[in-house]
Amino acid sequence: MAFALLLIPAVLFLIPLVYPLIQRLRFKLPPGPRPLPIVGNLYDLKPIKFRCFSEWAQIYGPIFSLYLDSRLNVVVNNTELAKEVLKENDQQLADRHRNRATMTFSRGGKDLIWADYGPHYVKVRKVCNLELFSPKRLEALRPIREDEVTAMVESIFNDCTNPDNVGKSLSMRSYFGSVAFNNITRLAFGKRFMNTEGIIDEQGKEFKGIVSNGIKIGGKVFMGETIPWLRWMFAGENEILEKHESRRAKLTREIMEEHTLARKKTGGAKEHFVDALLTLQKQYDLSDDTVISLLWDMITAGMDTTSISVEWGHGRLVRNPRVQQKAQEELDRVIGSERIMTESDFSNLPYLQSVAKEALRLHPPTPLMLPHKANTNIKIGGYDVPKGSIVHVNVWAIARDPATWKEPLEFRPERFLEDDVDMKGHDFRLLPFGAGRRICPGAQLAINLVTSMLGHLLHHFTWAPPAGVRPEELDMAENPGMVTYMKTPLQAVPTPRLPSRLYARVPVDY
Repeated sequence: MAFALLLIPAVLFLIPLVYPLIQRLRFKLPPGPRPLPIVGNLYDLKPIKFRCFSEWAQIYGPIFSLYLDSRLNVVVNNTELAKEVLKENDQQLADRHRNRATMTFSRGGKDLIWADYGPHYVKVRKVCNLELFSPKRLEALRPIREDEVTAMVESIFNDCTNPDNVGKSLSMRSYFGSVAFNNITRLAFGKRFMNTEGIIDEQGKEFKGIVSNGIKIGGKVFMGETIPWLRWMFAGENEILEKHESRRAKLTREIMEEHTLARKKTGGAKEHFVDALLTLQKQYDLSDDTVISLLWDMITAGMDTTSISVEWGHGRLVRNPRVQQKAQEELDRVIGSERIMTESDFSNLPYLQSVAKEALRLHPPTPLMLPHKANTNIKIGGYDVPKGSIVHVNVWAIARDPATWKEPLEFRPERFLEDDVDMKGHDFRLLPFGAGRRICPGAQLAINLVTSMLGHLLHHFTWAPPAGVRPEELDMAENPGMVTYMKTPLQAVPTPRLPSRLYARVPVDY
C-alpha cells in the first residue's frame, strides 16, 4: 500500500515529461523550439506573444508548435494556413480551450465566446445573429452610439479651448475610454453610469470596479494554470476567480431585476441587450447563467477593444499628416462645415472607411485570435494536429506579411481603395474579427463605432503631436496582453476646425 502511495506522485510527475515525447513519436508535428520538462516552452516566450510568434515563424516556418506545460500549441502565421484553420477545418477546430479563469467567468462554457461548438453554441449564436446584432437592432441603437461620440467631441472641445489648455496636448485614452464605457453600458444594460462631468453613480462605481478587477485578473500569472500538475498548491487562486464572478453575477442580477420590473410597469421592452435577452429567454430556453454570461461577453468584447482600436488609429493619423489631410478633404467635401457626420454618411466616405480598415489591419484588437481547440485529429500545412491541441492564428503577423501586402508596415489607407478587401471573415488576408463559425458576431457594431469616432475626430479637429515631438517620434510600442494597448498613452494637440455650435452635444435619452 505504501509503495502504491509513493507511485502515484511519481506517475503524475512523469506524465508531463513523457507525453510530449510520445506525441512527437506518434505524429508528424510542426517544427518548433525544444520544450523543457514540466514547463514546456514557457521559458522561451517573450511578453508580447504575437511578436514572439512572428519571430519564431522566421526560424521554424509559418506553422510551428510549442508546449505550454504539456499542452501542444500550434501557431499559424500566414493567409493560406489561416484559411485551412478557419475554413477547411473550421468545424474540427471550433471548440475552445478554457483555463480556470475562462471556465469560471463563462460559467462552464454557457456563454458564446468560450462555449464549445455544439447545440448550445449554435443556439446562442443564433440569438446573437438574429436578435442582438441584427441590422434592425443596430440601427435602432444608433442614437446611443452617435450620442456618446458627440459627447466625446464636446468634452475634447471644452478642454482644448480652456484658456489654460490652448495649444497643449491632451491624453486621448480617457476620452476614448469614456465613449467605450458609456456606449457598452447603455447597449447592454440601458444605463449611462457616467454623466457628462465624468461623475459615476454607485452602481456605476461597482461596475467599473468589476471591470478594473477583471483587467487585473487578466494580467495576473496563475501558477496553478501555468503548471497544472502543481495546481493543488495554489488553491487560493480559485477563490479569487469565484469571488470576482460572484460579484459580476450579483450586479447583473440586480440590473436584470430592474428591467423585469420596468417591463411589467410599461408592458414593453426597449432595444437594449438585457431587455432583448430577458424577452427572448423563454423562446430560446436560455438559463440565467447564459443570460449573465452573454451580457458580460458583450461588455468584455466591446469595451476595451473599441477604445484600443481608436487610440491606435488616431495615433497613426497624428503620425501621418498626409493621411489626416486627405481624410479631412473628403469629410469637408461630403459633410461640409454646417453639420456633423452621422453613420448614414459612411457610404459616401470611402477614404474614411479605408482609414478605419488600415488601422484595424496594423493593430487588430486581438492580435492573436482566441484559441481554437481540435476536437479530432487533423492536418494543417501537411503536419498532424492531434485531438486536443490548441491552435492560434497570428492575425498580427498575417496582416504584416510582405508576401501578402505591399509595404506592409506603412500606414496607407489607399491600399483598400485599390483592392476591396473584406474584413468580416471572407478574405483571410485581413481578420480583425476572426472568420468561420467563431467570427465575432458584433463585428459590424465595432466597425461602425471605430469609423464614427475616427471620422468625428478628423472632421472636428486638426491633430498634431505634443510640442517638440515630431510625428514619426510618437511611441507606437505595445503593452503585452490578450488585447494590446499602446505602451505610452497617446498625447495629441487638437485644433477645432468647425463652427463652435457644432461641438455641443444634444443628449439622447434612450
